[in-house]
Amino acid sequence: MTSNLNNAKTTTNGTVKNKDKSKNKDKDKDISQHKRTAPKLPQALDRLPASELWLDDEQTHSYALYQDGIIEHQSAASVSFEKVIFQNVTFRDVSLPKLELTDVRFDNCDLSNIDFSGVIAHRVEFHNCKLMGIDLLSSTLRHLSFQRCLGDYATFRFANIKHTEFIESSFVKSDFYHSVLSDIYFRETNIDQSQFSSTKLAGIDISGCHFFNLGVTLEDLKGCIISPAQAMALSKIFGLIIKE
Repeated sequence: MTSNLNNAKTTTNGTVKNKDKSKNKDKDKDISQHKRTAPKLPQALDRLPASELWLDDEQTHSYALYQDGIIEHQSAASVSFEKVIFQNVTFRDVSLPKLELTDVRFDNCDLSNIDFSGVIAHRVEFHNCKLMGIDLLSSTLRHLSFQRCLGDYATFRFANIKHTEFIESSFVKSDFYHSVLSDIYFRETNIDQSQFSSTKLAGIDISGCHFFNLGVTLEDLKGCIISPAQAMALSKIFGLIIKE
């Protein structure tokens, strides 16, 4: 790893070494209509121990694979990660407000209760991650993927989220209050008791979600795509009586 110090920003770089069938068809069709772009990552990255990563304000870390360790008791603002993979890393007592993530992947990581408020993220993936209580307040999220993640109690309040997918994950009791959502794809994801008040769901397909209750208004739901079973659940939420 090399370090280039200047008055404004510090950059740390690793070295790039370069380089049922019908149901599945339906799923592939849905995904093809989704406009998410995957992270643009090199074929090989410098392997670095996660425990040796130290974070300071206005640092940029790039072209590295951080593995098998704990990053803990750290707080820094305006940190950037570009073309980075975190693998089997636990973040503990970490606060990174105004973080920037570009072309980043988290595999089997634990980011529970960390502060990512105000994060700007482009082409970021979370695979098999624990995200319980993660704070993404006022975040700008573009081309993100949450696959097989546990994200209950996550905070997305006042977030602007586009071209993002939630697949086979749990975001129970999460908070999407007053967020802007566009081109969001849900599949087999639990959003029970999550808060969507003041969030327009027009054009958002939540038919692939599981829930018994939601914090939502009729105005918010206008134009939302739901399943027949969800229509029954929502009718109960709003006190409607369906006569057979």
